[in-house]
Amino acid sequence: MFKADLGDSAEMRPLEPWMAAEFLAHMDRARETVDPWIRWASVSHDLDSARRTLQRYADQQAATGAGLYGIWLDGTLVGGVLFGSFDIDSGNCEIGCWLEPAGTGRGLVTRACRVLIDYAFVTRGLHRVEWHCRTDNKASSDIARRLGMRLDGVLREQYLWKGVRHDAEVWSLLAPEWAAHRP
Repeated sequence: MFKADLGDSAEMRPLEPWMAAEFLAHMDRARETVDPWIRWASVSHDLDSARRTLQRYADQQAATGAGLYGIWLDGTLVGGVLFGSFDIDSGNCEIGCWLEPAGTGRGLVTRACRVLIDYAFVTRGLHRVEWHCRTDNKASSDIARRLGMRLDGVLREQYLWKGVRHDAEVWSLLAPEWAAHRP
C-alpha cells in the first residue's frame, strides 16, 4: 500500500471502502466545518452511505485515476485530499481537500496536495491541475495560492448548497509552472 509521510506525525494514504467506520467517525467530527464546502460530507451519514462514498471513489480510481486519500495525524484520520477528476486524454485533473478542526494550521493539506500535484504532472504526465472552491472559502483559496496556482475566474452561482447558489472560483497550475517552481 502506498503511504506518503507528511512530517509532524502525519501521513497520507488511500481511503478505501474497508475504512468506512473510521471515515464515518471522522465525518461525524468534521461534518459541521466540511459540509458547506464538500458535497459528499452530508451524504456520508451512516456506515452504508460512508462505504458507498468510499466505494464510488475506489471505482473512479480504478477507471480513471480519480481517488480519495486520507490524512492521518498521530494515527487519527483528520482530513484528506482527492482527485475530483482525472482525465488522461485531456491532460487535466481537479484536486480538492477537506480537514477537520483538529488538523488545521499545520500545513497538512498543502503538503498532501503537493504529493497529488507531483503525481499528476511528474508520474502521469498531465498538463493542468485545477482547484475549485466557493468564493467565500478563504481557507481553500489560500491553499491554492500556496500551491502556486493562478485564479482563472469565477463561475457565477455555480455551487448549490442547501438551496442557495454560490459563486465558485477556478484556480489552475500548469505542468511547466510546477516544473519551474517544484518544491
